[in-house]
Amino acid sequence: MGEPSYEIPLVEKPPEKRLDSWKEIATYLNRDVTTVQRWEKREAMPVHRHLHDKRGSVYALSEELDAWIQSRSVRIDEPEDKPEADTPPIDHTHQGAFAPRSLRPWLILGTVLSLCLLVPAWLALRHRATVTVAPRIRSLAVLPLRNLSGDPAQEYLADGITESLIGRLSNIHDLRVISHTSVLRFKDPQLSTPEIAKALGVDAVVEGSVMKEGDRIRVTAQLIRGATDAHFWSETYDLKMRDALTLESELAQSIAEKVEVTVTGEEHQRLSASRPVAPEVYESYLKGRFVLEQGNIAEVEQGIRYFEDTLNKDPTFAPAYLGLAKAYTRLGTVFAGLPPETTRPKVTSFARKALALDPTLVEAHVVLANVLQQEWHWAEAEAEYKRALELGPNDADAHSAFALWLLCQGRTNEAVDWVQRARALDPVGVSGASVAWILFQTHRYEDAIRESRSALALQPDHGSDLLGLGFALIANDKPADAIPVLEKALALSPGSPAVIGVLIRAYAHAGRRNDALRLLAELKRRAKTTYMPAAAFVNAYLGLGQYDEAFTALEQAYREQSNILQFLKTHPYFDPIRSDPRFAELVRRVGLA
Repeated sequence: MGEPSYEIPLVEKPPEKRLDSWKEIATYLNRDVTTVQRWEKREAMPVHRHLHDKRGSVYALSEELDAWIQSRSVRIDEPEDKPEADTPPIDHTHQGAFAPRSLRPWLILGTVLSLCLLVPAWLALRHRATVTVAPRIRSLAVLPLRNLSGDPAQEYLADGITESLIGRLSNIHDLRVISHTSVLRFKDPQLSTPEIAKALGVDAVVEGSVMKEGDRIRVTAQLIRGATDAHFWSETYDLKMRDALTLESELAQSIAEKVEVTVTGEEHQRLSASRPVAPEVYESYLKGRFVLEQGNIAEVEQGIRYFEDTLNKDPTFAPAYLGLAKAYTRLGTVFAGLPPETTRPKVTSFARKALALDPTLVEAHVVLANVLQQEWHWAEAEAEYKRALELGPNDADAHSAFALWLLCQGRTNEAVDWVQRARALDPVGVSGASVAWILFQTHRYEDAIRESRSALALQPDHGSDLLGLGFALIANDKPADAIPVLEKALALSPGSPAVIGVLIRAYAHAGRRNDALRLLAELKRRAKTTYMPAAAFVNAYLGLGQYDEAFTALEQAYREQSNILQFLKTHPYFDPIRSDPRFAELVRRVGLA
């Protein structure tokens, strides 16, 4: 730890805006040098050091000082605190008038000795009464760093550095760090820092900015106590783009040091890990990650092109392999509709390549565990999840994914507990569909419905939340209420087999059997020319009460290792056929018996 080890360019601002010594800073603030040095230590006044020069060589930027003054309770036009008045001399004349002359020296000595004993005790009590110890910081949120380049196209850079910083800090067991998904809603905050801290349930927040000029990047960050809005640390990092990973490492280490958390040797090693990376490589990767997070299929495919471009330039850049693994995971979801044999081998290959280059990539362990679980390698999946949780104790995705593994094992209470832990780390990202799905599987239908509706109040057109609500409404004997919800989901994802399969069940349970059979015929027609997941037919036939046909569809689901078979032990829709010997045999073959 210590001061950043890179050089700061000497020409960054016009000369009149740069104050190149303690004396110049003090003059600018109309204070003496001792006062401004105290302000730097106690009030996080922004002062920078020429690290290539002697330690005492400092500079400050007038714009930063002006902004700091406006944000502080200390006003530079207030007079300095005056030293306390000296204790007035003690008058011994009256005391001596009533004592024999021979005793006066002893009385004087006794008085002096009494003062020597009483004054330190008084000072200690006074100090104890006036000094308050700030509470320890146990939780932290890194708010989205602001893009100060003036170019909206550079937004990917600020977002990428924010996410990387969160990822590094999330490795610390002694600190709870809020997920990137949850802090994104405060990108353009209308709330004060204490209000944001309260909403996220954290003790402190990190605020800052990113600016790229040519081949250099500047990141400014500051730590703020959530309850008091007190700034207690700030720093500016200037370096070349090729050292961007070093910047992220130095910044994460400084924050960990300032919040005084316990960092193990392995955690410190991961915090400090960095290597030079070509600017074009890093920028291509960040662009891929940025578009991947946007969510729709077209942007996922664009993200794949960025990651492939990254690896063409640097085949050893592990995060790009992870990006490809995550992209093909998205393409293998029920909404994308690609067959598992098309996407899963790629996900597995790219995740393993990422881990071969960097075994500490938490997300790569989670992605690999997901595929192993989908292919019913239960023990191997568990090992990968536990390694991910060991490396990333604050990773919400690892917590929620492990919750699903527990659910598949029939350990429903533990699954609910783990998904709630995930939500504490990511109050926004781990809500709605993910929580509602587990509650639905545990037959807590009212809770699942409430969870889905709460999420849809914020995102009315979120397909997964609409589908999850439809599942729970049907199970709760409200199929008529589920129909408009599922029809809206189908309108948002036209032709989605997953939605059609559940909508068939809703129609059948609501007494609209003809509509159900019409949709089933459409599924069969489309299956002749394109891939239709077996799970869609499983849901349809179970909803129609055609159990022999459902078992035929389940055999097809077994051959393609359909996701629906992970939930044989808990899925409410399987309840009517659980006593059938064919179902018990299927549970055994999937490895869940």
